Amino acid sequence: MKPARKPRKEQFMSVKIRLKRIGSKNTPVYRVVVANGRSPRDGKFIEEIGTYQPLLKGDNVKLDVARADYWISKGAQPSDTVASFLRKLKRAVK
Repeated sequence: MKPARKPRKEQFMSVKIRLKRIGSKNTPVYRVVVANGRSPRDGKFIEEIGTYQPLLKGDNVKLDVARADYWISKGAQPSDTVASFLRKLKRAVK
């Protein structure tokens, strides 16, 4: 008779909110995406929640703050850049 297996611990997948580059050479454009922490920068992602165009002056960030807050409530970790975008957008709304 085989010994009983120990129950497995639940696997924790680190989910990140980060930038994915889509622009061509010398014209950077980024998408703000929710992705598995192990996937490559420009690889597979779970959901796109915004864009960032650094060459535009003024309003160069478009971000769905409600979806970002949803993912953060589920345990997603924003990158430093995305966290600063969220702080700026939340401050502008108030």
